Amino acid sequence: MRPRLWRTFESGERSVSSRNLEFLLKPRSVALIGASDRARSVGSTVMHNLLQGGFRGPLYPVNLHRPSVAGQRAYARVGDLPEPPDLAVLCTPAPSVPGLIEELAGIGTRAAIVISAGLEQPDATGQPLAAGMLQAARRVGLRILGPNCIGVLVPGIGLNASFAHVGARAGSLAFVAQSGALTTAMLDWAQGARVGFSHFISLGNAADVDFGDLLDYLGRDAGTSAILLYVEAISSARKFMSAARAAARNKPIIVVKSGRSIEAAAAAHSHSGAMAGADAVYEAAFRRAGILRVDETRELFDAAEMLAHVKPYRGPRLLIVSNGGGPGVMATDAFVAQAGALAQLVPQTLRRLDGVLPSAAARANPLDIGGDADVERYRKVLGAVLQDPAVQGLLVIHAPTAVASVSEVELGCSALLANAPCPTLACWMGAEAAAQTGTDAAGAAPTYGTPEEAVGAFQRIVRYQQSQALLLEAPASIMEGFAPDVEAARRVVQQALSEEREVLSEPESKAVLAAYGIPVVPTRVAPEGAGLRAAAQELGYPVALKILSPDISHKSDVGGVALNLSSAEELERAAVHMLERCHEHLPAARIQGFTVQKMVRRGGACELLAGLAVDPTFGPIVLFGQGGTAVEVIGDRAIGLPPLNAVLARDLIAQTRVHRLLRGFRAQPPADMQALERVLIALSQLAADVPEIIELDINPLLADAQGVIALDARVRVARSASSGSARLAIRPYPAELEEQVLWAGRRLLLRPLRPEDFAQHQRFLARVSPEDLRMRFFASLRAVPEREIARLTQIDYEREMAFIAVEDADCADAQTLGVARIGTDPDNLEAEFAVLVRSDLRGQGLGSLLLQKLTQYARSRGTQRLSGQVLPENERMLQLGKALGFESQLDQHGLVRLRLELQRKSGGMAS
Repeated sequence: MRPRLWRTFESGERSVSSRNLEFLLKPRSVALIGASDRARSVGSTVMHNLLQGGFRGPLYPVNLHRPSVAGQRAYARVGDLPEPPDLAVLCTPAPSVPGLIEELAGIGTRAAIVISAGLEQPDATGQPLAAGMLQAARRVGLRILGPNCIGVLVPGIGLNASFAHVGARAGSLAFVAQSGALTTAMLDWAQGARVGFSHFISLGNAADVDFGDLLDYLGRDAGTSAILLYVEAISSARKFMSAARAAARNKPIIVVKSGRSIEAAAAAHSHSGAMAGADAVYEAAFRRAGILRVDETRELFDAAEMLAHVKPYRGPRLLIVSNGGGPGVMATDAFVAQAGALAQLVPQTLRRLDGVLPSAAARANPLDIGGDADVERYRKVLGAVLQDPAVQGLLVIHAPTAVASVSEVELGCSALLANAPCPTLACWMGAEAAAQTGTDAAGAAPTYGTPEEAVGAFQRIVRYQQSQALLLEAPASIMEGFAPDVEAARRVVQQALSEEREVLSEPESKAVLAAYGIPVVPTRVAPEGAGLRAAAQELGYPVALKILSPDISHKSDVGGVALNLSSAEELERAAVHMLERCHEHLPAARIQGFTVQKMVRRGGACELLAGLAVDPTFGPIVLFGQGGTAVEVIGDRAIGLPPLNAVLARDLIAQTRVHRLLRGFRAQPPADMQALERVLIALSQLAADVPEIIELDINPLLADAQGVIALDARVRVARSASSGSARLAIRPYPAELEEQVLWAGRRLLLRPLRPEDFAQHQRFLARVSPEDLRMRFFASLRAVPEREIARLTQIDYEREMAFIAVEDADCADAQTLGVARIGTDPDNLEAEFAVLVRSDLRGQGLGSLLLQKLTQYARSRGTQRLSGQVLPENERMLQLGKALGFESQLDQHGLVRLRLELQRKSGGMAS
């Protein structure tokens, strides 16, 4: 039996978050409002589809003027229906929709598909029709798909509540799209390709039900093996990220995102803002959520099939085996162009190949086994290389020859490929192979018609696994030893805002960075003349001189930077010329003087860019890449969503081309990567702490073996009505919930669980007896598997919480004594709880302490009720629940359900 809590958090029961979506996607009865017999009308098409789909429940046509539609009895009004339908489909004119939704809500319908368009037009009061529709629906929790959508197909129950021109086959793929035109085109293509679906859903304008809602539902649907998305825009970033991260732990999510333009926001004043194109931000969000992105819609199905059949992932290094040099080189070129990593065979494997390959054959990667290779040679080569630990993936290419046909090689190698210890792919070339994506004849490996398609498929496996690894990262609030001076940074920002300035001066910008532990070059502000000389004398020559103006964004563009000034005379001449150039290029610019800074001589150091920008959808982002004056032209950048930790910062760096330089080359030693990671984490924290910062550039940020140092910085600010953490698409670690308590004469720290607690949590669970594990997880366990411990320590703080009681919290050997956790639905109606205490500490009140902490937290979030299931023989837990005000009831599974109403005005558990 699968432990209940794992089932609750990962893949078991329907999440209350997708409240009433079962009426939309698994209805027992359907009413079609606007049903018609008029040929080619929407009402007629939907009626035909509902009848032809094979839906087995009652179908109620509603037509004001006809007693029957398509041979079915029709009803004039919603109030005339014999029962409240689970699902209503509306095909009526837009002005009628709000009133119809109100009627449906009144009789008890809980889901509707609004196919009608035009609800953006105003009603009699001047508000959009869609607003009135939603007001009527939300009073009772009626869920609405649309408006302006194609509808829904659920082939497994015969439901075709759409006006699509073709139906859908039953299968295990769920497809959700915003575009109606694309929806019908994909249905048409899927019919010809014999692809089946568990759900086929058109979102339309997504006034209510959106991607987040459907990901919650489909992520827990046992009949769905993978979720395919066509995305044009995301409206609720945190909801989407939370739902996607939860669903992606259970099954693959694959997305096509339209609109890959790299046009920067017109309002961007910084390099970071200019380079943070919307598509790049979506790319970062998908990567962080564990979603695989592909370029074309048909790749969705290829990727889904591939991920369904792929062997356990071993790493990114691919070996290419071919019976010809040309195909092997083509595959290699395409693979390297996609930043692929080639496997290098170990000496033992090379010795094995000596007895198999012709003496003239090169023992390299790609491995050319000769145009005269027969099936037996293929088998011997594959048998040798599949034993090589360096081979983490294998691509077998065969071009047909007189010696061996494609079908002979395919069948002859199928057993080896099927039993391979790593992911394998095949490219059977030529007309005989029919050159189409699929699975080979024996089902042993995904098959492709060209080498380029095959290596692209392997890179999708790599990207998917990388995103799955990032999915498990939930960064702590503050990195170890990091103590930023938040108030100092806020004072600088507030001073600028009080003076109605939106751009901080260079010294102010560097003061903000210094407050967050980012090394900055010493800088002085000076007017002309003696002030310049005094500043340079204090710092020591040589120095750099820069113009100081709130109206000049990029100083180098107008000649506002002079370097390597070694005397007072050079300094003063440079100042005069600089003023002349700036007045020439920007005559209206306000010049406030100059900044003087010590020249930093770091031969071989990399010039980098690190910064912050704010995306209108996903909020603050961290940007990293190669810096310098031509940063936009070079375009070497990667984007990450805060919060970041060391793993995520390292991944962000690794996505850039400049990362190769940072690793060192020839006589140049590697840069201090930990120092660079600390800069990115500090920027991530700054985004959470100071919401007024909307753009930030550090350019250049020098990095070498000695560390990092910011030579120039620029910060743009604006007033903010929200907290910093509220802007983030992923909720960071809530440090404010930490609490020191005294228990049984021992001082404990009650705090949220963190991913970094894996080893500590493992030690804690090792001190829980098998009997206590059974009481907690409803299964006989001698120990909790490591993978499940990893999942238990990966908290999405937006919808989950786990508090641990820690002793010796400041020591390296900190001990977890107990844990209490809840999983809350995104509608925040109900949270399910569980408590576990170290076996040697039972009966001393620690469970009560943890459960009260959990209850205070749930109540503060506005959660309506707290519930949990308990084995009837777990007397301690039942007594604890009774003492704390929980009601108990035996459920149909023979378990005791404890429940506590949290928001009632009196009674309940004391806080």
